[in-house]
Amino acid sequence: MMWKWFTKRLIFVALLLIAYPSWAAHPLITDDTGTQGKGKFQLELNGQYDWDKDDSEDVSVRSTGGQAAATLSYGIAENVDLVLSLPYLWGKAEANETTLYDEKGIGDAVLETKWRLFEKDKFSVALKPGISIPTGNDEKGLGAGLLGGHLFLIASQELGSWAFHGNLGYIRNENKVDERKDIWHASFAATWEVIKNLKLVADIGIERNPDEDAKNDPAFIIGGIIYSINENFDVDLGVKCSLDSSETDISALAGVTFRF
Repeated sequence: MMWKWFTKRLIFVALLLIAYPSWAAHPLITDDTGTQGKGKFQLELNGQYDWDKDDSEDVSVRSTGGQAAATLSYGIAENVDLVLSLPYLWGKAEANETTLYDEKGIGDAVLETKWRLFEKDKFSVALKPGISIPTGNDEKGLGAGLLGGHLFLIASQELGSWAFHGNLGYIRNENKVDERKDIWHASFAATWEVIKNLKLVADIGIERNPDEDAKNDPAFIIGGIIYSINENFDVDLGVKCSLDSSETDISALAGVTFRF
């Protein structure tokens, strides 16, 4: 019974990762209102590796996993982007040295539009609707198995070398494993350009738990750096940590971004 609970929780965590929209300014989860400009592209190649441990009574579950994702953005107008993201996922969990879960493969694709609808005095607002396409194998816990959707409200404010971003979102979590279908998201991020081309970044957020039996909602904090080798090429590193027991304990984040 206990092992069944841990297996169920692992699938919840995996599907929560799958359902996520694509994000800008990796390693941040909180998006900004920036767009590429008409006719311009951006390609992001990001990786994440997760560690988690759960102990209850005489059962100890250790899980590892992560994803590698490619996200392509195209500016269909100066203030409108079309965004396509596809992840490759893997995960493994063991309870008292017995393997409960060990799968890898392509996850659910995400197609989005980002529309910056207001901009004045370095303050801007954007909307980001999107759909998740069930390209992952739901029987292996790599996809939701159903078409889902989301809508995010994004606000950004620039103040000299600082920038601040806030996100409020709704995710329609259609799925085949009896998860909660209505998920809310709230997060806030800050970036600081300490020297030319080098930014320190921080992010904090919370999201409604898809497990209706859970006692709390997963909350996270992220710290990292973004270095711009030139105006069209960025590299980034970060660490994501849990703020409660529902979130993955720790994740290592890395990525590269190309603009052309």
